[in-house]
Amino acid sequence: MDVILLKDVDKVGLRGEVVNVARGYARNFLLPRKLAEPATTGRVTELKRIEEQRARNEARTVEQANEIAEVLRQAELSFDVKSGPTGALFGSVTTTDIADRIWADHKIRVDRKKIDTDSIRRIGRYSVPIQLFENVTVEVKTLVVPEGGELPPEEELAAMEAAEAEVQAAAQAEAEAHRAEAEAALELELEEEPEAPAQTPAEAAEQGDGLEAQQPASEDAEQEAAA
Repeated sequence: MDVILLKDVDKVGLRGEVVNVARGYARNFLLPRKLAEPATTGRVTELKRIEEQRARNEARTVEQANEIAEVLRQAELSFDVKSGPTGALFGSVTTTDIADRIWADHKIRVDRKKIDTDSIRRIGRYSVPIQLFENVTVEVKTLVVPEGGELPPEEELAAMEAAEAEVQAAAQAEAEAHRAEAEAALELELEEEPEAPAQTPAEAAEQGDGLEAQQPASEDAEQEAAA
């Protein structure tokens, strides 16, 4: 089933792309969560028109790329985002977000696949490399700011990141401790299971006599069946 992605989806595609996915995945996950919409002919045509319009503002020569690089070198992108007390985002700033902001602020089209950064998941100050043309790359200042607030100094940002790392390490250690405890309890349970008591010589002899007593009956039954 063809759908248009409304947001970047890991291992599926970037926002605005038309992708083919399993019908069940689209109906049960992408569409209900508003991550995608059906790829109708009208919407696909509209997206192509928008992309063609943007493409007119993309560098086509080294000279154009250098001119665009000079503009972006002076630019500063800013994203107001929801974040937690340790600076972790409730979501992320993706390459699609960066490309869209550059278009919105400067009417410059950059290929989001040539924005050399992973999704940004923490507040902070970033320098994002973007390849505009062969051998023409520019680093764009990017601020990821907590919604309704301001960016703390670098020292405080580093302390917040360290605090989050400690929390994650503690959670991981706790999970490993629970797993080790469960494994130890299972081993103890297996060790405590009662074993079948060993037979005494008298019991073994009695069992042997019983088998011998049954054997002639079995042979008689075979002879009667043969007759």
